[in-house]
Amino acid sequence: MSTESKQTRRELSHARILDAAARAVRLHGYAGVGVADVMKEAGLTHGGFYAHFPSRDALLAAALDHAGTASATSLAKRLAASREAGVSPLRALVEGYLSEAHLRAADKGCPVAALGSEMNRQQDEVLAASRRRVLGLIGIVRQALPPDAPEAQAQVIASTLVGTLQLARALGDEAGGVLQASREALLAQYG
Repeated sequence: MSTESKQTRRELSHARILDAAARAVRLHGYAGVGVADVMKEAGLTHGGFYAHFPSRDALLAAALDHAGTASATSLAKRLAASREAGVSPLRALVEGYLSEAHLRAADKGCPVAALGSEMNRQQDEVLAASRRRVLGLIGIVRQALPPDAPEAQAQVIASTLVGTLQLARALGDEAGGVLQASREALLAQYG
């Protein structure tokens, strides 16, 4: 087997591990991610883990970055499409983030909303990745605002988005109008 095909196979395996770990961490939290389960879902053996990551924390940090990148890419596409359709970027962001689809897709959604309450209790490597995700979300909100909007405005909006989604997920079927009320309040105040 050539070096190129070995590298490609390794990269594909690595991507499958990251996909599996990113889904797992968003669904089950940091403590709910087991290396054996992630490797099994990725279609690989547990023994191959250390060829990809030096530790479980390294896996968690990489999975969080992977999940955040996927979430940010999805949000960026939504914002670009909204601009083309004449919808304000902030409206597109708020309506997409606080949607029923995002509420029900924790395994594919924003890792900050999925893990926010656990982030500060992590070891340094995972904590640093967590902070990057929070700052990344604030940056996405910042991009949806007018250029002269204060940084604090992006922080407040990001906090409201995350908190609303967390509360709605905690309430489940009893969430009622939590998403709608927050969408309306954010757009009335900032939109």
